[in-house]
Amino acid sequence: MHGEVVHAIKVQGLRAGYGSRPVIYDVDLKVDAGEFIAILGSSGCGKTTLLRTIAGFQQAFAGEIFLFGQDVAGLPPEKRGVAMVFQSYALWPHMTVLGNIGYGLKLKGVGREAIRRRVGEILELLNLSGLEDRKVTDLSGGQRQRVALGRALAVEPKILLLDEPLSNLDAKVRLQLRGEIKALQRKLGFAAIHVTHDREEAMTMADRIVVMDQGRIVQAGRPEDVYDRPQCPFMAVFMGADNTIDLEVQANGTDTEIRVPGTEIRAICKGRLTEGRVAAYFREDVPRLDAPSQSRPGEIVLPGEIVARAYPGGHYRYSVDVGGRHVTVKDTAYREPGTVVGLCLPIASLHLFPAEDSTK
Repeated sequence: MHGEVVHAIKVQGLRAGYGSRPVIYDVDLKVDAGEFIAILGSSGCGKTTLLRTIAGFQQAFAGEIFLFGQDVAGLPPEKRGVAMVFQSYALWPHMTVLGNIGYGLKLKGVGREAIRRRVGEILELLNLSGLEDRKVTDLSGGQRQRVALGRALAVEPKILLLDEPLSNLDAKVRLQLRGEIKALQRKLGFAAIHVTHDREEAMTMADRIVVMDQGRIVQAGRPEDVYDRPQCPFMAVFMGADNTIDLEVQANGTDTEIRVPGTEIRAICKGRLTEGRVAAYFREDVPRLDAPSQSRPGEIVLPGEIVARAYPGGHYRYSVDVGGRHVTVKDTAYREPGTVVGLCLPIASLHLFPAEDSTK
């Protein structure tokens, strides 16, 4: 159709799995040319199956896969114009760096000198210049992953699929490669899908995040939107808001009254919220600890007692008993266990969901 946007990747109603058992169900996903998408989820949620099905290594049970407008559902991996980087590197141990990176070019019939020139360009991009003739078994983990990335980039793909490529690396190398992969993607302009279970990795690398659970997409959007505006209790917990308290919400003129069930604790906040019993989800950096009687406008204050303290570096992490429920709080001030405190919660920073939707 004239004027219709052609996406780098367009998946509709995709269902796939192993044997006769589905692992992903009716997945719809669109990726624009030059866009970097992270698929985020816990182990077993279907994210790698989705990636392998797009690449052609896994047969779809149902649904459609279009790459730059071409229906590729019936094509083998080598006919899809997609490059993939695996978690295990999947390098040829008996080959040199040159042999590994140039492998795809050799299969395409590219001449030896042209391959050496192209590999030299790739090695310069990846800060591996001079290592052409080294065996990959003599490289560090970070260098091997760069070689695996170089092998994928050598064929100049328009689409790059990355299956947890950084999970086997130590923290320092992982951070460095995050930046390098994102910089390469921006420079070369390919569309990318990066599968990971690491929330920070997804947040720092992706233009958009797609969160999966039990074979389905739960929420997709910009990192800021997914983090700040979870659409359901699962998303709130998954994005780190795993503290919960029960509240009651009631209209009070043009404002809203928030109450703690079974107590006299209440607060007024500006604007209207959905009324009824709610579960409030919040991260450990949302509350502030103060004297039990201290509050600010728009806050609700719950009496609590510090039951444990840890120092992970730069701040203290407290476990606060609030009416029998333990809440984790990040705070810079030193306090002893047994201290009675007020857990001061700004209403605007809480994620509120109807109580019947709560996972707790």
